[in-house]
Amino acid sequence: MEGSLVTVFGASGFIGRNIVRELAKRSARVNAVCRDAEHAKFLKPMGVVGQVTPIRADVTNAAAVARAVDGADAVINLVGILHTSGRNTFEAVQATAPGTIARAAKEAGATRMVHVSAIGADPDSRSVYARTKAAGEAAVRAAFAEATILRPSIVFGPDDAFFNRFAAMAVLAPALPLIGGGRTRFQPVYVDDVADAVLAALEAPEAVGETYELGGPEIYTFEQLLRMVLAATKRKCALLPVPFWVASLQATFLELLPHPPLTRDQVELLKTDNVVSKGAKGLADLGVEATPVEIVLPTYLDKFRSGGRYSTGRQPA
Repeated sequence: MEGSLVTVFGASGFIGRNIVRELAKRSARVNAVCRDAEHAKFLKPMGVVGQVTPIRADVTNAAAVARAVDGADAVINLVGILHTSGRNTFEAVQATAPGTIARAAKEAGATRMVHVSAIGADPDSRSVYARTKAAGEAAVRAAFAEATILRPSIVFGPDDAFFNRFAAMAVLAPALPLIGGGRTRFQPVYVDDVADAVLAALEAPEAVGETYELGGPEIYTFEQLLRMVLAATKRKCALLPVPFWVASLQATFLELLPHPPLTRDQVELLKTDNVVSKGAKGLADLGVEATPVEIVLPTYLDKFRSGGRYSTGRQPA
């Protein structure tokens, strides 16, 4: 890894910034590709001067992608979206762009590629998100057969979009929604473990051409995860069961917002468990020990306690 040039697409995102940090620790040179290079300047101090270079590139632009991977020894693709926005559609970003990146990586002479997809990627899913994730995997395989594909469950850590969202809701709302009754199962995986898995996939010969599903050591229902949020934040908040059809109806209107908190496609995703498949290769096969969510969650959700991080969290009667 030392001295190698690694191009990371989606470098400034939640998972990306952790991967850039680990690459820099291993003395790799990093082309940190993102939509806004100015915004990504916070990545530069992760390495020595000149080691991490933020690069602006649109993953839907083949020429820009080719420039970003020029000279790269390895390529990592982390780009994904939770909802559409303008030209950033599921089809463009998750189905087509991965193939564009894989072809450019192969043509540039890169010897390794890691593509981060998601558990639940399925060409027959009723969810557009899941179908396009599957299409992206297929496009990567067609262009770069040696690529390693990683499918994480929901990823948690200090900047995550899952636990932080519900913790923030618990501060303001009298109740949290248990969509579908809260029975959907998840296997949360720590962002640092995902970063370690990506680097292991770049280096391990046995990872070439393989697919791994990444999950934590335990499986929880949606309801159990929300109760963890309340315990970590020391908040008292009701848990309100919401049938899928009601959540879908609500999402119809929420989708009109610039950054919708819920979409109909996300409701569709919640109808299927998000856990590692039986017999699938996982973190252990990459030499990574899974971190329990209970250990990490209180270290960053405590800021949502009544009175702040250093309070006892007790609420007035």
